[in-house]
Amino acid sequence: QVQLVESGGGLVQAGGSLRLSCTASTSIFSINNMAWYRQAPGKQRELVADISPGGRPNYADSVKGRFTISRDNAKNTVYLQMSSLKTEDTAVYYCNRQAGWWWQWGQGTQVTVSS
Repeated sequence: QVQLVESGGGLVQAGGSLRLSCTASTSIFSINNMAWYRQAPGKQRELVADISPGGRPNYADSVKGRFTISRDNAKNTVYLQMSSLKTEDTAVYYCNRQAGWWWQWGQGTQVTVSS
């Protein structure tokens, strides 16, 4: 019933930018923490950034200064603006909704950064 739909992934050159979007089909989105995770082949899934219901962001050290997470509660949407992309950012990116004890995941969107 409740879905997370991601979009915005693709292929970009190093130094370029992408914006990922994730929209939740629930009216309680506004009270949930939201996050972006990523997973590269052969590696564990890692936190990229998260954001509180009030809009306070948190970032992994590897993306600080390059990525910006934001949310629009009226649209039930969280964004990840990625700039100065590096080949090391190549991964499948997953949207995450944290409804207390229940963590919901999107289907994932591929981001590939070429040199």
